[in-house]
Amino acid sequence: MEVRVFPGVHGPIAHLVERAHGMRKVASSILAGSTLKYKKMDKKQQLLTRGVEKIVDFDNLKKALNSRKKLRVKLGVDPTGDKIHIGRAIQLWKLRLFQELGHRVVFIIGDFTALVGDPSDKPEGRSGMTKTEIKKNMKAYLKQIGKIIDVKKAEIRYNSEWFSKMKLDDFLSLANNFSVQQLIQRRNFKERWDAQKPITLKEITYPLLQGYDSVMVKADVEIGGYDQLFNLNTGRDVQRLFNQKPQDIMTFKMLDGLDGRKMSTSWGNVVNITDKPNDMFGKLMSMKDDMINSYFELCTQLSLEEIKELQKNNKNPRDLKAILAKEIISLYHDKKEAEKAEKEFEKVFKDKETPTDIREFFCPKDGYSILEILPHLDLAKSKAEAKRLIQQKGVKVDNQVVDNIHFEVKVKEGLIIQVGKRHFAKLIKKS
Repeated sequence: MEVRVFPGVHGPIAHLVERAHGMRKVASSILAGSTLKYKKMDKKQQLLTRGVEKIVDFDNLKKALNSRKKLRVKLGVDPTGDKIHIGRAIQLWKLRLFQELGHRVVFIIGDFTALVGDPSDKPEGRSGMTKTEIKKNMKAYLKQIGKIIDVKKAEIRYNSEWFSKMKLDDFLSLANNFSVQQLIQRRNFKERWDAQKPITLKEITYPLLQGYDSVMVKADVEIGGYDQLFNLNTGRDVQRLFNQKPQDIMTFKMLDGLDGRKMSTSWGNVVNITDKPNDMFGKLMSMKDDMINSYFELCTQLSLEEIKELQKNNKNPRDLKAILAKEIISLYHDKKEAEKAEKEFEKVFKDKETPTDIREFFCPKDGYSILEILPHLDLAKSKAEAKRLIQQKGVKVDNQVVDNIHFEVKVKEGLIIQVGKRHFAKLIKKS
């Protein structure tokens, strides 16, 4: 249990209530060929247990779910990128379940807080984003979240609505209820303090801003990743200041990215829900074996009984990854596309054949240096990266490994250049 006391606020603050998931009743699941028969657990039980790390206040939330009250369920997202990855989608699927149970989803796009930058679970400070970057990233957000939740039934808000109008004295009045010592107790701030790394005043204010969002939308529940727990608890404190009943909190297990760290747009170790099926399949097949279980639980809609049965009947991790990849692709595309992606993967990686669909590039010259052409084909970000890839023997021209950084590519119709196992380009010669 964690108790934080803020001056000027009465009563217990930020009590964490940790609840064990409890024993789940396991029923037998029937597999008919390769078609899974879905067996859903009770929606309320699924809401409170599956993928959940902590709930504050568990008893109150359970009581509210069993009542006829229509809860206002808040999720805030800063548009730090223009794509939503499957780790962030975990929260969206939980919102969808709240919607199915008749509750009101309040989705806040942090177009103002993105200017500050959420320091949650980051070892270094974040500089925030520019208004131009934020505007660009927001364009595709609603279309993407519409793949999961019913946007028409949701309340979509932008926190610039209130922060752009907030007066400095109002903010200072809010900030006066919190001390630097209390805010700096969050784990990553404390680690940076001990390491004598800088902590800016701007990033310290982020939890207060997120908490004020909860006041403005009168949130009954706020959900988020476990790395958001400090911010979410601060929201309860800010609500008390404004004589609102503190929101219940639901946090989820963190999904590892493809490199083993937390999945994060900032780190690029992501599978985006807008990725093409072939790219999704290839990325998911590259994950470490010990990540399979968490991906099944957090990123698919298969029941826990079905997952257990799959693991029982498929001992080869590669087979499980293929099933997992098809399930995830089916959620954001369809089953037909998932099947096609598997066949394409088998063709390229098992049978060592050339992919069916390869990007074509028109080349106006008859020849290029290998260091020049790789960035031109989007197969390397720069000549420096191209040099590194060649030295690592990761580049092929017409299926022959190139190990000379001075290699000259003679352009001919249909020439295939490959980088790594998954990236190809086909040249089109100037007529």
